[in-house]
Amino acid sequence: MKIAWLGHVASARANGMVSYSHEMMTGLRQRGQDVTFFYHMSRERRYVQKEPTGIRIGSFDILNRAMLSSNNARQMIEEVIEQKQIDVAHISLSFSQLDFSLPDICHDMGIPAVATLHFPYGPPETFWGSAVRVLYRIYSGSLKNYDAVIVFSEKQGELLVDYGVAPDCVRVIPNGIDVTKYAPGPSDYKERIGASVLCTYMGRLDPEKNVKEFLKAFHKLDTPEDYKAVIVGNGMDLSTLRRKHRDDPRIIFTGYIGDLKERIRILRAADIFVLPSSIEGLSLAMLEAMATGTAVIATDVGADAEALHGAGIVIDLVDMEEQLPLALRTLFDFPDFRRDLAVRARQRAVSTYSLENNIDRVVDLYRELIGESRDNHATL
Repeated sequence: MKIAWLGHVASARANGMVSYSHEMMTGLRQRGQDVTFFYHMSRERRYVQKEPTGIRIGSFDILNRAMLSSNNARQMIEEVIEQKQIDVAHISLSFSQLDFSLPDICHDMGIPAVATLHFPYGPPETFWGSAVRVLYRIYSGSLKNYDAVIVFSEKQGELLVDYGVAPDCVRVIPNGIDVTKYAPGPSDYKERIGASVLCTYMGRLDPEKNVKEFLKAFHKLDTPEDYKAVIVGNGMDLSTLRRKHRDDPRIIFTGYIGDLKERIRILRAADIFVLPSSIEGLSLAMLEAMATGTAVIATDVGADAEALHGAGIVIDLVDMEEQLPLALRTLFDFPDFRRDLAVRARQRAVSTYSLENNIDRVVDLYRELIGESRDNHATL
């Protein structure tokens, strides 16, 4: 098959959509699929993963959160689809303002359009949860025009159906991770930083991620100095958190780590992974921690609780101030329970969130849609 992938390149902000594009395209190509990659250049150019065969679309970067494609983007996409005789287009949303017209572009060119929806979600009674539902409402009209919309959980799919997307267009195919790459193994990281117990957060340090609440809970427990909390990532809250906790030797900020081996080294050493977000889709960082055999504490937002069911500790976002310290203390004081959760987390990652299995499901979806598209054209 010839696939047009419209996605994202690497960013210092460790965006999950970046990882999704990279991992999916790598997996598709390993299966012999011909993938043409359209992307926008990030302003953080030194972090961009090289994509020598990709097609760069000119763009304007809005606070590294949204892209406005150049005026000639539509013409460029149409010319490449025609030249390369593309069979199907896959758009990793949000891509740019083109999200709303891409289904029409593809259909005018006679090919199906697939979207993967990365939008997070959370409890509607919270600020972040209600705010993101506005985004779902805005996009629902456009999503109705895609031939298939990939979501990461049944709950997310139900949300789209409530907003008018046809149920048969919604396909639940969760994020996947390479469970051979992300696997338990030896690590000297705890020894290097002098830790007997290691808690980790890995991802963006932005307000909705609530890293400040994690560190507040960790600080509140007044643990020994060899109990460490390592925070991996960049974001709007990094400088503020560093200043606030600069006198606590137990808390370490690494900033962004681009080296995959180093990130895996940290995850393998971690005893506990904490994800206290207000909104999520399905966290790749959490799945990676699960696959490396780490006990996980996460809030009941997005698809994270669904992924952790019976294999981690899920806390109520509204009662996080009380529940997060209690969850941390439980895993500190009961190492056997902690290790049991780590084993369960690994088993869940392998059985349900394997990248290999999920790419196979996406390939099957492409074949189904291409067949339907050709049948429709044959009857016209």
